Amino acid sequence: MDLPAPVELSGTWRAAEADEDLRRAFCEADLDDACVAWHNIEVPGHWRSSPGFEDADGPVLYRRRFASAPASGVRAWLVFDGLFYQGDVWLDGEYVGDTEGYFAPHHFDITSALGDRSEHVLGVELACSPERDRTAKHNLTGVFQHWDCLEPDWNPGGIWRPVRLEYTGPVRINALRARCDGADVDQAVVALRAELHSDHPCRIELRTAVGAEEQTSEHRLAQGPNHLDWEISVPDPELWWPHALGDQPLHRLRVEVVHAGATSHTVDRRIGLRSLWWRNGILTVNGERMFLKGANQGPHRMALGEVAGADLAADVAQAREAGLDLVRLHGHISRPEVYEAADELGMLVWQDLPLQWGYARSVRRQALRQAEAAVDLLGHHPCIALWCAHNEALSMERRVEVDHRPLDGPRTALRYAAALALPNWNKSVLDRSLARALRQSDGTRTVLPQSGAISPSGGEGGDAHLYFGWYYGEERAFAGVCRALPRLARFVSEFGAQAVPSGDAAFCRPERWPDLDWDHLARAHNLQKDRFDRYVPPADYPTFDGWRRATQAYQAQVVKHHIETLRRLKYRPAGGFCLFLLADGHPGVTWSVLDHERRPKAGYGALVEACRPVVVLAERLPASVRPGDALALDVHVVSDLRHPIEGAVVEARLSWTGGKRRWRWGGDVAADSCLKVNTLSIVVPEAPGPLDLDLRLVGAPAEATNHYDTEIVAARPGPKIRRRGRE
Repeated sequence: MDLPAPVELSGTWRAAEADEDLRRAFCEADLDDACVAWHNIEVPGHWRSSPGFEDADGPVLYRRRFASAPASGVRAWLVFDGLFYQGDVWLDGEYVGDTEGYFAPHHFDITSALGDRSEHVLGVELACSPERDRTAKHNLTGVFQHWDCLEPDWNPGGIWRPVRLEYTGPVRINALRARCDGADVDQAVVALRAELHSDHPCRIELRTAVGAEEQTSEHRLAQGPNHLDWEISVPDPELWWPHALGDQPLHRLRVEVVHAGATSHTVDRRIGLRSLWWRNGILTVNGERMFLKGANQGPHRMALGEVAGADLAADVAQAREAGLDLVRLHGHISRPEVYEAADELGMLVWQDLPLQWGYARSVRRQALRQAEAAVDLLGHHPCIALWCAHNEALSMERRVEVDHRPLDGPRTALRYAAALALPNWNKSVLDRSLARALRQSDGTRTVLPQSGAISPSGGEGGDAHLYFGWYYGEERAFAGVCRALPRLARFVSEFGAQAVPSGDAAFCRPERWPDLDWDHLARAHNLQKDRFDRYVPPADYPTFDGWRRATQAYQAQVVKHHIETLRRLKYRPAGGFCLFLLADGHPGVTWSVLDHERRPKAGYGALVEACRPVVVLAERLPASVRPGDALALDVHVVSDLRHPIEGAVVEARLSWTGGKRRWRWGGDVAADSCLKVNTLSIVVPEAPGPLDLDLRLVGAPAEATNHYDTEIVAARPGPKIRRRGRE
């Protein structure tokens, strides 16, 4: 059977804000368009990007005329790849159905609705209601409607993904879930689950192919939806690897339904064959464990539907160029270009469902449907390493604020962990239900019920959000807390500090320095003035540029030393980390190391240096030292290479005003290891001024350097005589 080509329905539509009269008539074919104040609007897109809707919160009525010749012997389907967020769909004045969920595709059988006409009117009433109570949200839009790294009042509503008319035979594959259930050098198994919709009881032939491997089976279908589960084995597979471990071969997966000797419908996907497991914060891929170096990433822009696909792929490429293995798609599901690029480049993806902070109890059923839809949409991508149901399941307007007194130790971290551990409906009911649904839908990947809460039983391992040097304590306390509470260091999925962007910061209005509009910057551009007042006080800097440089230097300091701490703990117990945040989605002062134009801050350079495959590290010098202080600093070499470094030489040089001392050690460095080289011991000399430690590793094919510094301050004063009584 020769099926008609799909009819693309993207392009220019007509739209108007809904009112009670218009919503009753907007979908009628005979409506006189001249009687309505329609605006042109682009699909795909977001309504706030179009003139006339700059401040609209909806509902918005979309309308489009299209031609479609009646087709005999085929079924016609209206397909929406993404509606943001709830829609009611009408065709020629007749109700077709409703949608909910921004990332999942929706389809409707409109064979009978098309009738004998060739001219049609498609109407969509689309709503994306603002969340008035952010402690109990109703829209599962994740960071798009509640985050401290995006514009707080922007509405993402719109038909943000393509729309088309498709034709099939009597049976359509309405949903296809494909997962690689396991792979080794001998065999890979791809598990599939499909919903086949038939317009009458019939017998079909199901043809499945993965690369050159083909399989055929016969099935009887009832009228309506039918669910089938099956597997196909691939002998001697080419395995897909993360880029640090190997190549990324991808195979075409084709599922074809044949009815009465003719193709009724075909679905093509790309799949990679690999196995993975995450336990106690350590990921194993194809039997090889790896230390994960990652970063959180939000939407490329608020108007995600309008971003060029090449720009989405470039974000993934930039993460790889920075030396990262993992991107956490924080609180959102992105466009296909992101996952396709990650598959091709060998970047792993930690995939969050779009749940961020607190939700109303009424969302549970819809959230479960969307969790299954996420697996259907993304499960075939080899890049997906794990699912996370919910980020910080706290019913609060903003993230939990702990006591900010300078305790700088385990008690501060424990208070924050306790706040995340306290029971609430989101965590105890919603997240458990979502985790169960994800595990049932995809048993091949690890599932975290929520991010930021350590698993009480260990199990597959939890993750920790440790904002030392920003939300609590001092940044130097991070290493001590990791030593005192090693479970927190298993996988740190958020840490960092805010910094002012490098490029055009006109939104800050620097000409007003020091009297910036701090309240506006806090609300519209995410700046947290109270945190800066503690760690990089604006009052200490005579110019805006001086303060900007200081914020970036502080961020770079946090990035460098937090990552170095975790790399020294490689596999004992740390399995990796995820910096917060890689790049911004709008002009802001955030934790990102790349601003919204992808210009690097100083923190980006620190990230790149700290994430090199081979690094030479020392325990950090104290903030200051005094003559006579005894220093004992362990020196480590950390290698992520899959082969040993033979005959490596480590050189250390400690220099001060008027003097220096050198050390030299040699030996082999095992593959994928953290090796303690030796301990550097010295008594601080009587030489006030800078004290610099330089490290260098030489060993083919690796070479690495590092630098630490502190200040030698004046000798300790003699004992202070305290007087009794009142001062």
